[in-house]
Amino acid sequence: MAANSFLNLAFLSFYSISLLLLLPFQPFAASRGRFLPNYDGAPPLTGICSAAVILNGYKCQEFDVTTDDGYILGVLRIPEGRAGGGGPNRPPVLLQHGLLVDGMTWLMNPPEQSLATILADNGFDVWISNLRGTQFSRRHLTIDPSNPQFWDWTWDELATHDLQSVIDFVFKQTGQKTHYVGHSMGTLIAMVSLSEGQFDKVKSVALLSPIAYVSHITTPLGVVAAKAFLGEIIATFGPAEFNPRGEAAATFVQSLCAYPGVNCYDFLSAFTGNNCCLNTSTVETFVKNEPQSTATKNLVHFAQSVRDGVLSKYDYGNAIANMEHYGVSSPPVYDLSKIPHDFPLFLSYGGRDTLSDVTDVHILLDILKSHDQDKMKVQYIQEYAHVDFIMGVDAKDIVYSEILEFFRAHN
Repeated sequence: MAANSFLNLAFLSFYSISLLLLLPFQPFAASRGRFLPNYDGAPPLTGICSAAVILNGYKCQEFDVTTDDGYILGVLRIPEGRAGGGGPNRPPVLLQHGLLVDGMTWLMNPPEQSLATILADNGFDVWISNLRGTQFSRRHLTIDPSNPQFWDWTWDELATHDLQSVIDFVFKQTGQKTHYVGHSMGTLIAMVSLSEGQFDKVKSVALLSPIAYVSHITTPLGVVAAKAFLGEIIATFGPAEFNPRGEAAATFVQSLCAYPGVNCYDFLSAFTGNNCCLNTSTVETFVKNEPQSTATKNLVHFAQSVRDGVLSKYDYGNAIANMEHYGVSSPPVYDLSKIPHDFPLFLSYGGRDTLSDVTDVHILLDILKSHDQDKMKVQYIQEYAHVDFIMGVDAKDIVYSEILEFFRAHN
């Protein structure tokens, strides 16, 4: 791929997928805390509701959720299916996206193929979270996104603050514990929260392309990126925002593709594995809405996991700094064996996934081997790679039907 084409079309993801620099970034101003009218052919309102939900015949509601450390998150609700039937007893389910994307990823396919709308049509009260730093969650009570302090966080804080705040909000709105679906980084923050005893308002969890141990990622581009994130990315971007639509990101990715053995002609496969079942029109829709910013520090934290082969809190690089933050010289390790053995878990992973690699997933499964057998279901899909789980045209039959059955069994 020529250099000038690369700057206009590139895929970047460390644990999830992202597309770079295709279209100008167009933030939406969401309407908050009210139901929006059904789409009637008028110019669409701004926000995920109007962009991907209302026009397909669903009711939609958007909220601001403020975390305990001051970030204001955009949260979306689809309270019922297209046929109606809403009511107070519909079980809630929270969908959590991965890295460098936002809640739109659950709505890329047509309603008959998207997990969010399939759940709504099957009797669930669907909630979609947007993590801090993404386009609907770029606000804070006191800090502006232009301030590097706004970006001083990693997935440690996403698990401790964002996820818990949204779960608490859903519980207060519905009066019920929620089911949960995470993809990629969305699985990571769920598992560390479970291991820390923070999921008391959650009924069950579905993990798609589970990310915990990542020392066996196999794509040359992924390995090179992991090494680079530990050093040169900090020098390039500083300890603040990693904006994948910026020129610095394009230059950085281009430098990765120059490494020996790295072939960026098919950038998506180079990072995520050979996805079997993506629809071209869905990928085009994805490009119009993604990617999203994250904290540079967050990417470094992921790279540390690849380098060290352990799942731990962020390493500040020296004993003194770690002692200051944690009271010990090394970052504390998350012990996933502490996930309650009787907590309902559904895990689905793919044979072609080079981010949630089979070897790493087996390490996770070995740690979970004492889990109650009637509380855990594991699904292996040989032909699936990382993106197929959220955008595959046949995921509704292969994966989502299994999730529905699992949730109903543990409602």
